[in-house]
Amino acid sequence: MGNYLKNHLNSNENFVHIYTNISKEDLGNKIDQLMFSSGYKRVVGQPGDGVYEKGNKTMRILFGAFIKYFKFKVLTFTDETNEIKVQVTKESSGMSGGLIGIDQVKNELLRLAQIFSTI
Repeated sequence: MGNYLKNHLNSNENFVHIYTNISKEDLGNKIDQLMFSSGYKRVVGQPGDGVYEKGNKTMRILFGAFIKYFKFKVLTFTDETNEIKVQVTKESSGMSGGLIGIDQVKNELLRLAQIFSTI
Protein backbone atom coordinates (compact mmCIF):
# COMPACT_ATOMS: atom_id res chain seq x y z
CA MET A 1 0.00 0.00 0.00
CA GLY A 2 1.30 3.45 -0.91
CA ASN A 3 1.39 6.65 1.07
CA TYR A 4 -0.90 8.61 -1.26
CA LEU A 5 -4.10 9.63 0.53
CA LYS A 6 -6.01 11.88 -1.88
CA ASN A 7 -5.87 14.75 -4.34
CA HIS A 8 -6.54 18.10 -2.68
CA LEU A 9 -6.41 20.41 -5.70
CA ASN A 10 -6.16 19.94 -9.44
CA SER A 11 -6.06 22.76 -12.02
CA ASN A 12 -4.44 23.59 -15.35
CA GLU A 13 -1.52 25.19 -13.49
CA ASN A 14 -0.84 22.82 -10.57
CA PHE A 15 -1.99 19.96 -8.39
CA VAL A 16 -1.74 19.19 -4.67
CA HIS A 17 -1.63 15.64 -3.31
CA ILE A 18 -1.88 14.61 0.35
CA TYR A 19 0.27 11.80 1.77
CA THR A 20 0.15 9.88 5.04
CA ASN A 21 2.35 7.52 7.09
CA ILE A 22 5.63 8.87 5.68
CA SER A 23 8.15 11.47 6.79
CA LYS A 24 8.74 14.61 4.74
CA GLU A 25 12.33 13.53 4.06
CA ASP A 26 11.35 10.04 2.87
CA LEU A 27 8.63 11.50 0.66
CA GLY A 28 11.15 13.97 -0.79
CA ASN A 29 13.52 11.12 -1.64
CA LYS A 30 10.71 9.15 -3.30
CA ILE A 31 9.71 12.21 -5.33
CA ASP A 32 13.34 12.73 -6.38
CA GLN A 33 13.59 9.10 -7.53
CA LEU A 34 10.28 9.34 -9.35
CA MET A 35 11.30 12.50 -11.20
CA PHE A 36 14.74 11.11 -12.08
CA SER A 37 13.18 7.91 -13.42
CA SER A 38 10.89 10.07 -15.58
CA GLY A 39 13.89 11.82 -17.13
CA TYR A 40 13.91 14.98 -15.00
CA LYS A 41 16.88 16.58 -13.30
CA ARG A 42 16.72 18.81 -10.24
CA VAL A 43 18.11 22.24 -11.13
CA VAL A 44 17.32 24.06 -7.86
CA GLY A 45 16.53 22.95 -4.31
CA GLN A 46 16.50 19.78 -2.28
CA PRO A 47 14.96 16.33 -2.94
CA GLY A 48 11.19 16.75 -3.28
CA ASP A 49 11.42 20.49 -2.75
CA GLY A 50 12.80 22.25 -5.80
CA VAL A 51 12.62 22.82 -9.54
CA TYR A 52 12.82 19.89 -11.94
CA GLU A 53 13.54 20.17 -15.64
CA LYS A 54 13.36 17.80 -18.60
CA GLY A 55 14.57 18.52 -22.13
CA ASN A 56 16.45 21.42 -23.68
CA LYS A 57 15.01 24.93 -23.54
CA THR A 58 17.20 26.34 -26.32
CA MET A 59 16.34 23.52 -28.70
CA ARG A 60 12.65 23.96 -27.83
CA ILE A 61 12.82 27.63 -28.82
CA LEU A 62 14.60 26.78 -32.08
CA PHE A 63 12.54 23.76 -33.14
CA GLY A 64 9.24 24.27 -31.31
CA ALA A 65 7.02 21.33 -30.44
CA PHE A 66 9.42 18.84 -32.04
CA ILE A 67 11.63 19.14 -28.95
CA LYS A 68 10.10 18.46 -25.55
CA TYR A 69 10.86 20.79 -22.64
CA PHE A 70 9.17 20.73 -19.24
CA LYS A 71 9.89 22.58 -16.03
CA PHE A 72 7.96 22.01 -12.79
CA LYS A 73 8.32 23.32 -9.25
CA VAL A 74 7.72 20.79 -6.48
CA LEU A 75 6.96 21.98 -2.95
CA THR A 76 6.57 19.57 -0.02
CA PHE A 77 5.01 21.01 3.13
CA THR A 78 2.87 20.26 6.16
CA ASP A 79 -0.25 22.24 6.98
CA GLU A 80 -2.10 23.00 10.21
CA THR A 81 -3.56 19.46 10.25
CA ASN A 82 0.00 18.00 10.05
CA GLU A 83 -0.77 16.31 6.74
CA ILE A 84 2.09 16.21 4.27
CA LYS A 85 1.15 17.90 1.01
CA VAL A 86 3.00 18.06 -2.28
CA GLN A 87 2.26 20.86 -4.72
CA VAL A 88 3.50 20.60 -8.29
CA THR A 89 3.30 23.79 -10.36
CA LYS A 90 4.10 24.45 -14.02
CA GLU A 91 7.16 26.63 -14.46
CA SER A 92 7.07 26.47 -18.28
CA SER A 93 4.02 27.34 -20.31
CA GLY A 94 4.92 25.53 -23.51
CA MET A 95 4.44 28.71 -25.56
CA SER A 96 7.71 28.19 -27.38
CA GLY A 97 6.15 25.06 -28.89
CA GLY A 98 2.97 26.84 -29.98
CA LEU A 99 -0.44 25.30 -29.35
CA ILE A 100 1.03 21.82 -29.52
CA GLY A 101 3.65 22.77 -26.91
CA ILE A 102 1.01 24.17 -24.56
CA ASP A 103 -0.95 20.94 -24.87
CA GLN A 104 2.22 18.90 -24.24
CA VAL A 105 2.87 20.73 -20.95
CA LYS A 106 -0.77 20.31 -19.88
CA ASN A 107 -0.61 16.57 -20.62
CA GLU A 108 2.69 16.23 -18.77
CA LEU A 109 1.16 17.86 -15.68
CA LEU A 110 -1.70 15.35 -15.83
CA ARG A 111 0.79 12.50 -16.23
CA LEU A 112 2.78 13.70 -13.22
CA ALA A 113 -0.41 13.93 -11.14
CA GLN A 114 -1.12 10.32 -12.04
CA ILE A 115 2.34 8.98 -11.22
CA PHE A 116 2.57 11.03 -7.99
CA SER A 117 -0.56 9.17 -6.86
CA THR A 118 1.43 5.91 -6.99
CA ILE A 119 3.78 6.99 -4.19
